[in-house]
Amino acid sequence: MLSRSAFTHLSRGIARQSNKDQLLARAFAAKAGQAEVVLVGCGAPNRGMGWYHAVQMLEGRCPSASLDYIIEPWFLGGGASGPGGPEFAEWAAESTEKYGTTFGTSMGNLPNPKQPRCALISGRTADNPQLFTECIAAKCSTIILEKPGAPTVAELQKMKDEAEAAGVGVLMGYNKNVCKYVRKTREFAETVPGSHVTFVSNNAYENTPESLGECFERNAEGMLKNMAIHELALLVSFYDVTVENIESVTADKEFSSMQTLAGPSGEERTDFDKIKFTIKTKTGKEVSVAADRCGGTDSYAAVTSDDKEVFRYYMPDDEDKVKVQALTEKYPTAMPYFFTQDPDYVTVKERVSKHTVTGEEAEGVATIGVAVETLRVAEYLTPMLMEQLK
Repeated sequence: MLSRSAFTHLSRGIARQSNKDQLLARAFAAKAGQAEVVLVGCGAPNRGMGWYHAVQMLEGRCPSASLDYIIEPWFLGGGASGPGGPEFAEWAAESTEKYGTTFGTSMGNLPNPKQPRCALISGRTADNPQLFTECIAAKCSTIILEKPGAPTVAELQKMKDEAEAAGVGVLMGYNKNVCKYVRKTREFAETVPGSHVTFVSNNAYENTPESLGECFERNAEGMLKNMAIHELALLVSFYDVTVENIESVTADKEFSSMQTLAGPSGEERTDFDKIKFTIKTKTGKEVSVAADRCGGTDSYAAVTSDDKEVFRYYMPDDEDKVKVQALTEKYPTAMPYFFTQDPDYVTVKERVSKHTVTGEEAEGVATIGVAVETLRVAEYLTPMLMEQLK
């Protein structure tokens, strides 16, 4: 029999059975034509990216995905009584009552899948390699891996090899690869010979040592492996950027800033609070990236020609801003960036879930191969840019 801590908040109708019987007797939500999705690493309501992934699926916005299980070791374990724990318990109880989703602490306690199983790993980056192995053992056909995938290139390459040996497909949560603003910018740039594209990513942290220190600690892998990794994935996917093909990288020292700050634990970390750089490749391409932790909620891409900006497209655009406003009113305390990227999160999950069931290509979604090269580029650039800013 499974321990009572393994799975919690099961439906009243089977509450008196053993935990193992409960799991086997559950009326599974996934129907024919849907992937049985397991969210691994939910995080706190209104703050965790995993939580927002769950909300989108539970609300039925990804028709090919049925969120049947949520694995959350921290808030159902050691963090249950700490910050965010009571809020998570309340949300979990509400979700179980309304949707029938089962909450647990370990992939190892899942029953066999009744429909093709897809795991969405959205935990701490440092935990991903172990969680990845557990997802393969739990008979997942496909895994969606949130950025950057693993702490190091070596670990991510090992995960890629492990998945290939097991016949498990791995796709990445690099949502900007399917963004409208990226597509429209690339299409416009192709009509202007010799033009230059700059991808700009903003977050809305307070520009204080306390806020940035907490950010540095929570995203300890560093900006290029975290916030700006989406832009690096674009460069790898669309601009032939690889470590071997980089001819030069130049930091914009006037824009960029690097700080050493203490987080809530008291430990100091050095990271970029904002960075801008231009990459030139050996094959003749040139592209720029700018990222600002305190730059606001909007991201955009711009096209310049002869040093003059000739095109700019925002995320969100005017059409999507209406949706952002509605979501902000619905979830007023949630992280603002959830809403600006909301449609793209849906697109990635729906395409991968459909792929899990039908085998149809998940168009535009980055593979783990792209992720390995992206992480290689991040590790290559970080010390180089830090040295230029000293």
